[in-house]
Amino acid sequence: MVAFRLVFGLLLAAGVLCIAMSIGTGQVVWRRRGLVILKWTVVAALGFFAVLILERLAVML
Repeated sequence: MVAFRLVFGLLLAAGVLCIAMSIGTGQVVWRRRGLVILKWTVVAALGFFAVLILERLAVML
């Protein structure tokens, strides 16, 4: 759980920094990189929470 939070936080920070670089430099490539990182961070988080929910459901059954 701690490892996931650390990875999730670092990925989120990297995505925000890329978007900040896009705003600072005006280059589209930074915005594109930031959005890709953020997209896969959200996908990973949804997968993680789906696994947690499935574990809870398995215990209930």
